[in-house]
Amino acid sequence: MAFFHKNYDELFGLDNIFFAWDKFRRGKAKKIEIMNFSLHVEDNLFNLFTDFQNHGYQHSTYTYFQIFDNKKRDIHKAEIRDRVVHQLVYDFLYLLFNQFFITDSYASRLRKGQYRAINTLRYFIKLAGYGRKPVWILKCDVKKYFDNIHHDILLDLIREKVFDDKILEIIEKIITSYHSADNLNRGIPLGNITSQIFANIYLNSLDQYIKNDLKQRFFVRYNDDFVIVSTNKEELQEIREKIILFARKRLSLEIPLTKTSLRKIDWGIDFLGFIILPKAILLRDKTKNKLYAKISLKNKASYFAILQRCDSYHLRSKIQSMAKLDESW
Repeated sequence: MAFFHKNYDELFGLDNIFFAWDKFRRGKAKKIEIMNFSLHVEDNLFNLFTDFQNHGYQHSTYTYFQIFDNKKRDIHKAEIRDRVVHQLVYDFLYLLFNQFFITDSYASRLRKGQYRAINTLRYFIKLAGYGRKPVWILKCDVKKYFDNIHHDILLDLIREKVFDDKILEIIEKIITSYHSADNLNRGIPLGNITSQIFANIYLNSLDQYIKNDLKQRFFVRYNDDFVIVSTNKEELQEIREKIILFARKRLSLEIPLTKTSLRKIDWGIDFLGFIILPKAILLRDKTKNKLYAKISLKNKASYFAILQRCDSYHLRSKIQSMAKLDESW
């Protein structure tokens, strides 16, 4: 990872631009757009450096397309030169802000991730249940999170740690280069690497509120999905109202009651694609049905990697039997 840069000239220096390009292109070298950019890479990166030197950098427009992964997702892809800038800004903000994030925020962070979030939740359930009291789980989900991040609030949160006005100007250009369909002052695109750090910066204030003000020890967040574990159902009901109010007033985000649930762990909790139970973790039915419909010889290994994360012996045996009967495998 790049060194921490304190000022504009260091952050957007020529060596660092080449470093960001090298980091950005890893694993993508055979893509047509990367190869085209690489044909004149020195000219392209020197021109980008000149734009920064002259304070003339402007973010280009996005290419829009859709992908379908469980549900439809709208993707906005920036041009290559802008994505190099995104890499620079992402590394800078990650190094600056990551130290202030809570331990149990797991999305888009080194040595974190989906499965560590699940393991932590299971550990918290175990700790909470030592007194043999019923364990309750409050689960919340922000309504259309990425589309509703308010640009001004996000910039104010970044200004709390970034004091160089010229760096802030570049960050603002990235943030305002995109807006949701119905509001010019809201939204960050799913296609930008910077959106990952922006999303964590934005919800960090909610994390701090839940951990420090509401004193909730057993709290786990992954993107805009988060859970709180407790043996006190009534307290969780009160906390839910406080969280909804905080999100609306402080972050201009909505957490509708319909996107929350309060359940005993014995009933199972649907979290990050799995059903979590006191002594088991199961694949949810929606994912299981998708697996039956799409599994093939080509993707078998990736699906089995998912199954190894949960209690799935019988399911794996069934799939192996399917493979023996299906000649296409």
